[in-house]
Amino acid sequence: MKSLFVTFLFSLFLFPKSFAQKTEAIHISGDILTEKVFSIAQIKGFPSSDLGDFEITNHLGEPRGVAKQLKGFSVLRLLEQIELDAPSPKLLSEYYLIFEASDGYKVVFSWNELFNNSLGEQVYLITSKDGESLEKMEDGILLISKTDIRTGRRHVKNLARIRINRVD
Repeated sequence: MKSLFVTFLFSLFLFPKSFAQKTEAIHISGDILTEKVFSIAQIKGFPSSDLGDFEITNHLGEPRGVAKQLKGFSVLRLLEQIELDAPSPKLLSEYYLIFEASDGYKVVFSWNELFNNSLGEQVYLITSKDGESLEKMEDGILLISKTDIRTGRRHVKNLARIRINRVD
């Protein structure tokens, strides 16, 4: 029995993704005036568009799969509801956003990347994949960046948190 428990613990370190918790909401915190939580029901309430298929590549640009029949909306629609704790608009260039999955995987975007560049309109929260609704999607709440060259680097499954911070 003891060896079975040790094997289980060891497998948690070897295969952490297989134990990632499916997310039910996105928590937004950091250098903002009011923390917010968006539930799956609220996320589904945003108007979605057909996004087609999305090829996922690794850090070398090698194909790793295709997400099909995607529907979603720009993450900007969600972020526009958040008020930064910025004393002056000049300081917005000092902010960055950390998108974190339930298993701890993190990706970073700068405020300018999202709000002052066409890239921001191409970073999506996915509301349907392979014909499955958000509640049934294996990846839970999913974030993709359609214009990235190596798309897997900022492909966040089971998005759980967005932290918005100002550079020290």
